[in-house]
Amino acid sequence: MIVLTAISAALYAAILIPFKLVPIIPGVTEFRPANAVPIVCSFLFGPAGAWGAGFGNLIAEFFGGLGPGDLFGFLANLAYGFVPYAVWGAVTDAPPTSRTVGGTVALLGVIALASLLCATIVGWGLNWLGFHPFTLLAPLALANNLVSASVLAPLLLRVLYPRVAKARLLYRDILPPRPAPSRARRALGLALVVGATPAAFLSGLLIASGRWHPAWAVLHSASGGAEIGLGLLPILGLVALGCALL
Repeated sequence: MIVLTAISAALYAAILIPFKLVPIIPGVTEFRPANAVPIVCSFLFGPAGAWGAGFGNLIAEFFGGLGPGDLFGFLANLAYGFVPYAVWGAVTDAPPTSRTVGGTVALLGVIALASLLCATIVGWGLNWLGFHPFTLLAPLALANNLVSASVLAPLLLRVLYPRVAKARLLYRDILPPRPAPSRARRALGLALVVGATPAAFLSGLLIASGRWHPAWAVLHSASGGAEIGLGLLPILGLVALGCALL
């Protein structure tokens, strides 16, 4: 799993770095076709794919200049690589390569959920630090993730998943057997992740645009960073709890 983490991180970084020359917001984000890699590695390598996404993004940031916002980039990409395999595994044992309409819709739904959580964490963190407004960065990051991952990830999975499964390198083949969580635990975890993720994104848009001020966001700042930071913290905490239950 450590080797697969390193491979996932290296592959992600190797594709991210050249596209640093195609910035969308200089020093923050760029055109990222590599965003399909964490989705694919998540389904193939599970936890190794998640950690590889976090570390791969951090490695790529060395070539664009590290800063305090990269901590949130690490967390966002860690979540981006965690959600696909965790949510999919909580719902079904089927491989993510089905050519049926239902299988394709389910796969795209999981990709959208992971993309939404990643964009929310990035927008939350960088707005909290006062770098970029949530209303600009989060929708842009969401679109960037969705375009690349929705187009490339299903194609790559159809090619790679059967071969990796045949080689017995899927995370389920490598890790020791894990006791299956109860149905109630899985249902609660899914409900929290699926419900709180879009709630956090929409809340960020409302808070950043001044349409809502949460009662628990007791600190105020000229940039609105404190309101975003404290306002989304408990909602993202629910997402983290849901991930832990999965």
